[in-house]
Amino acid sequence: MKIGFIGLGLMGRPMAANLRKAGFALLVSDVRPEAAKELLEAGCRWSDDPAGESDILFTSLPGPKEVEAVSVQILASAKPGAAWFDLSTNSPVVVRRLHARCASKGVQLLDAPVSGGPGGAQSGRLALWVGGDRPTYERCLPVLKAIGDEPFYVGAIGAGTVAKLVHNASSFMVQAALAETFTLGVKAGVEPLALFKALRQGATGRARTFDRLAEKFLPGSYDPAGFALRLAHKDVTLALELAQACRVPMRAGEHALAELSEAIARGWGERDCRVAMELQAERAGVSVRVPREQLKEII
Repeated sequence: MKIGFIGLGLMGRPMAANLRKAGFALLVSDVRPEAAKELLEAGCRWSDDPAGESDILFTSLPGPKEVEAVSVQILASAKPGAAWFDLSTNSPVVVRRLHARCASKGVQLLDAPVSGGPGGAQSGRLALWVGGDRPTYERCLPVLKAIGDEPFYVGAIGAGTVAKLVHNASSFMVQAALAETFTLGVKAGVEPLALFKALRQGATGRARTFDRLAEKFLPGSYDPAGFALRLAHKDVTLALELAQACRVPMRAGEHALAELSEAIARGWGERDCRVAMELQAERAGVSVRVPREQLKEII
């Protein structure tokens, strides 16, 4: 069985590496040939057309535009009976349109966006939310498990993408709310570290709801990005497009997108997405900085 992998970026490269470590023969491709260097050294083979040689194809690309662009070559050369898993955070409209085109060629497209970040991609601790043909999902499950330890079949084509967009939109909406409430607490006179301790202590079942504040926002450390602002902006934009199509009002989502858009306008697109929380601190005229060393003492 030959497996193809297109898109060897921050997420794609470690996911492809884990497939190779699991013993699968792997064909790799990227617009930047240098991105494949380590994979080729590990025994992968470069291919200008992995879709034409593969039984299972994976794509890990920045967004809908890139997936649609690559689909032209895939649809021209993919073998009937092949399975294509798109790991990208995509648009359900695009996914369903491409699924129909693939079906006419005898190819099964499944949307399988991942969650867990670059660290999860490296360690293999990733969730994969899959939509599409269930028998194809089950047949390919051993391969999916080499990429992430928590593959989950969500439903029909597009369902995985919808789940991913809902997840990411929820995350950035909560982030925008936390920026407001935390700056309120600090400006009202509570020292930032003490406020953070209080919020952690009050989490239901000690679930530590607010721990992620300590990763970037409190120490004011947004470089390098764990998840780039431009990608957050893309994901929330896609989520709001889905909401509009479904006639679902999303006021908090619109606020979150406005924050991300303003941060993008500052030229922060490649910084960590939580840099957008700095906008609220600026508006409130308050500093919430906590040295990372102090945070380590309580986490």
